[in-house]
Amino acid sequence: MGTPKKSNVTGRTKTKPAKKTLKTLAAKKKVATNSSAIRPSQVDDIPWIYAERKKGKYPELTENSGKWLIYVWEQNVDLVWEKIKSATEKGLLGGASKVSTAMPSPLAPKANLKVICVYTYDFTDKEDVMRIREELRKIGVTNKIPYKSDKATITGQYSFTKKGRVSIYYE
Repeated sequence: MGTPKKSNVTGRTKTKPAKKTLKTLAAKKKVATNSSAIRPSQVDDIPWIYAERKKGKYPELTENSGKWLIYVWEQNVDLVWEKIKSATEKGLLGGASKVSTAMPSPLAPKANLKVICVYTYDFTDKEDVMRIREELRKIGVTNKIPYKSDKATITGQYSFTKKGRVSIYYE
């Protein structure tokens, strides 16, 4: 929950939204964070594994937060995740990343296709969004990938539920 704050203008109490962080997301769902021994292809009792930045500072998520979506075949997910997890923890990417596990998902376009999300704090900061995209290229993600706002995800916008592209960027 957020913190109640009294407005100077109206005199009414309003709730300041709670900061969205990986820890608050993890507290709401059964997830694993920062475990080097966990392989996404071997986990079938939780939907996501998370990694957090350990070096350097990164801005808090804003209402314009979003993520790069990297689709990976199940047989390659462990290798790709290890690279992205490492880059996230070293502070080369955004504040956090997550990977879907072997747990079946009704949102997966194909059962053996997994997704890795690399979060950015604000899609209007195109310089930061593209910096992260370039880092992903450096670690081997060279195919075109979509960037989607968290707002689109929260409101249920998926490419299979909407005509046309849901992504903001496709690089």
